Amino acid sequence: MRMPRRGLVIQARTRWLLVGLALLFSLVLLMYLLECAPQTDNNGSLPGVVGESMGKEYYQALLQEQEEHYQNRATSLKRQIAQLKQELQEMSDKLKSLQEKKSPKVNGMNYQGTKEQTSNDLLEFLHSQIDKAEVSVGAKLPSEYGVIPFESFTSMKVFQLEMGLTRHPEEKPVRKDKRDELVEVIEAGLEVINNPDEEDGQDEDDGVGDRQLYSENDFIEGYYRTERDKGTQYELFYKKMDGMEYRHVTLFRPFGPLMKVKSETVDISRSIINIIVPLAGRTEAFAQFMQNFRDVCIHQDKRVHLTVVYFGQDGLSEVKSILESVARETDFHNYTLVSLNEEFNRGRGLDMGARAWEKGEVLMFFCDVDVYFTAEFLNSCRLNAEPGKKVFYPVVFSLYNPAIVYANQDIPPPVEQQLVHKKDSGFWRDFGFGMTCQYRTDFLTVGGFDLEVKGWGGEDVHLYRKYLHGDLMVIRTPVPGLFHLWHEKHCADELTPEQYRMCIQSKAMNEASHSHLGMLVFRDEIEAHLRKQAYRTNSEPVG
Repeated sequence: MRMPRRGLVIQARTRWLLVGLALLFSLVLLMYLLECAPQTDNNGSLPGVVGESMGKEYYQALLQEQEEHYQNRATSLKRQIAQLKQELQEMSDKLKSLQEKKSPKVNGMNYQGTKEQTSNDLLEFLHSQIDKAEVSVGAKLPSEYGVIPFESFTSMKVFQLEMGLTRHPEEKPVRKDKRDELVEVIEAGLEVINNPDEEDGQDEDDGVGDRQLYSENDFIEGYYRTERDKGTQYELFYKKMDGMEYRHVTLFRPFGPLMKVKSETVDISRSIINIIVPLAGRTEAFAQFMQNFRDVCIHQDKRVHLTVVYFGQDGLSEVKSILESVARETDFHNYTLVSLNEEFNRGRGLDMGARAWEKGEVLMFFCDVDVYFTAEFLNSCRLNAEPGKKVFYPVVFSLYNPAIVYANQDIPPPVEQQLVHKKDSGFWRDFGFGMTCQYRTDFLTVGGFDLEVKGWGGEDVHLYRKYLHGDLMVIRTPVPGLFHLWHEKHCADELTPEQYRMCIQSKAMNEASHSHLGMLVFRDEIEAHLRKQAYRTNSEPVG
């Protein structure tokens, strides 16, 4: 027979009630024993507790220890809360101060704080250094000695003008500060290109995935110069291996952090160079020139026009034959031959070559028959000349007499193997201004050459000074891809005293390095010493 459901519920509740009462009674009994237990000298045992037990003092000590722990914790929390309140108050005061600075009172009492004013003054000073430096516009200079030349560099080498007797025309940046400086500049240029801002003219909507990123391997070349009272200017050029667009970044360090001046894309894919060469005789040198022209301009660059201005009749037929042969073999017809039946005048020849162009604006490279250039130089020519803004006056590396440089060899090596930047092989021709890249309109606007100058030298310096006295910027820097080949130089008696002095100076400078010239001067003394050494060796008795 089953018990009714209601009876089961009542029975369960009664059982749980009895258990609860028993537990409550046990708790009350335990508390009574703790309160009523007699105190003894030793820790007594609680009756009814099996085993060894602790006395009342133990629990009191335990409670006191816990109380001290929580008091210490509370004190620490109060201290942290006080610190947080203080910091919050300081932040609130700063925020209030910034709000007051942004919204100055009408009575003019709330101006910017001292620190902010100092920062603004410094920034204003740094920008004024850029404005005063010759970065965006040219400066009028009294003479050719007033220009501050650039020095050029790649990621591995520096090409420098001021060598003294210990430095080299081409060398790796040995000093750590120079190395770190150039690395920092290249990276800063990359940062400007890869993270353009609004003033760089690039669309902000173009994401990083759509924009072509540049790396250190895309750095082509750079130029730098320091105006000692203003700062250092850097002109940097980057290009992708498979592209024709160059990225040009100008930076300026006003004796402080680098400051971006501009960042632009330079497209030189359609920039034609009219190479103008004045010539009289010297057909063998012209044949060698045309071999280099064929390799560099026709086969590699393919964006040039050649203008040869020939003086006199002797050798004219050979020059025509060389040009026609190259045209026939390479299908190159972008050349002009201007014949002048008069005495050679370099300035007049270049002037006639510039005026013979009838297709409007063009970039011109005034060149000589003894100059060897590379395809990289032609791009440097395009990048550093800009109509109405700047002209390019590269410093040529002039090679010494190969008969002296390679005197220890039976014959000098081929020309291509002589093209090295070493102290004993050549020097930066920083006193020469004949090789230049400039636009035709700038040349005509400044008035061209002084055609009154006759014979050798002087006309290039006059033109250079015209630009220095004007508003165009003159880019003066050594470039690794431009060489002047040695050739015998004759100084004619018809030259003026000034021209003759310049001709002799150039002849002496072109012959050999300081050490090689010293060996030639003391050659007799050296040979006498060698003879004495040989005599002593032969006179020693054989042991």
